[in-house]
Amino acid sequence: MQKLLIVEDDQSVRTTMVTCLELEGYAVEAVASTHEAIDRLEHHSYPIVISDIYLDERTGIDVLRTARRQNPGCAVILMTGRGSMETVMAATEGGAFDYLAKPFDMSHMVDTVRRAEKSLSGDEEDEAELIGDLPETEMVGSSPRMVDIYKTISLVAPTDATVLIEGETGTGKELIARMIHRNSRRSGQSFVPVDCGAIAPSLLESELFGTLKGAYTGADRDRLGVFEAASGGTVFLDEIGDIDLGFQLKLLRFLQEREVRPLGSARPKKVDVRVIAATNKDVQKLVDEGKFREDLWYRLNVVKLVVPPLCERPTDIPLLVSYFLKRYNERYKFNTKLIDSGLKTMEEYSWPGNIRQLQHMVERLSILAPGGRIDAAAVHQAIEQMDSRESSSETLADTEAEQIRRVLAATNGNKSRAAKILGIERKTLYRKLERMGL
Repeated sequence: MQKLLIVEDDQSVRTTMVTCLELEGYAVEAVASTHEAIDRLEHHSYPIVISDIYLDERTGIDVLRTARRQNPGCAVILMTGRGSMETVMAATEGGAFDYLAKPFDMSHMVDTVRRAEKSLSGDEEDEAELIGDLPETEMVGSSPRMVDIYKTISLVAPTDATVLIEGETGTGKELIARMIHRNSRRSGQSFVPVDCGAIAPSLLESELFGTLKGAYTGADRDRLGVFEAASGGTVFLDEIGDIDLGFQLKLLRFLQEREVRPLGSARPKKVDVRVIAATNKDVQKLVDEGKFREDLWYRLNVVKLVVPPLCERPTDIPLLVSYFLKRYNERYKFNTKLIDSGLKTMEEYSWPGNIRQLQHMVERLSILAPGGRIDAAAVHQAIEQMDSRESSSETLADTEAEQIRRVLAATNGNKSRAAKILGIERKTLYRKLERMGL
């Protein structure tokens, strides 16, 4: 086999990679910049190239494009510690063989090289190429489990397959559903989320299927259901595990026939809509307990994505914190700084509310951090207030009036948002404002 090419600007990582691959019997060349890599690729042919993405003024995507242009059969493996949906999609769009999230075990890298070698010899099918230009997203994370989710999204998005997303509250299930929609052929049409757990069972049928005038007392006009209104687009059924058994059969029939029958109508209507469902419950357990239809479970579970809780991917916390802090500094025109001790404290916390809790925490700290510095003490204080399950009326002391003013100013007087940032109930905020004469 010809030599492999490694492109990595970190000398210690580069040396370790070369050593590991040479011990496995591979002949390896290694360079530290995109300029050197592209020069080698233009004068030599390499069957396998392993490149970091973020290198210098150019990136590993440029290395990928050059390698594939010079040798369309080249297997390019990209790696980075700053992964995102966009980089994974750009890598796969360009024909990358695989994508490794740093830090990775060297054994994992060797296994990936072996798979690439097998694919070149025809022993393994090529990875599917993904769809093209994508909008920017809020999906941030480079942990191996998140990279696997990015890959699955990229593969399933171009299809019309029903997708089930499992994960704890606050892990970003709706964001994943939106990304599937945005990267599908339906992206120009509606994306309609429906919180099944927030709608009374007696109303869910009319909400989804629609109602004709006179179908029941008070139905004074025709009302289009969500499935028909979103025809051509995507419907996201959140908290699917909360729907009752009586409606489950009707939903199953819809998924099988793609027809809706509005309440009061004798004629079904065909609709073209994709369904993505999500739940924070163990639906398999509900099936075993007889609380969820097994046939509906199979119908929903064509492709399943399991979103890990934040505590199981702590390496993503620095990326998420940096993303949110930058976002809120820009929104509120602040220049809040994150101190190492503050980040370390965040990394050590379990985040039971997952990404949603982290996001609210960063927003709060970007506004309230003493001196515009988020240190360990500020994070500890915020965690204690957010974790408190005691009376919200004691969350703020009268001496915090200035903080309340700052939050209200930053949210343009939006009291609901201000209460969320302050970690108190809205009614508690109203009482404080009344007492302070604001």
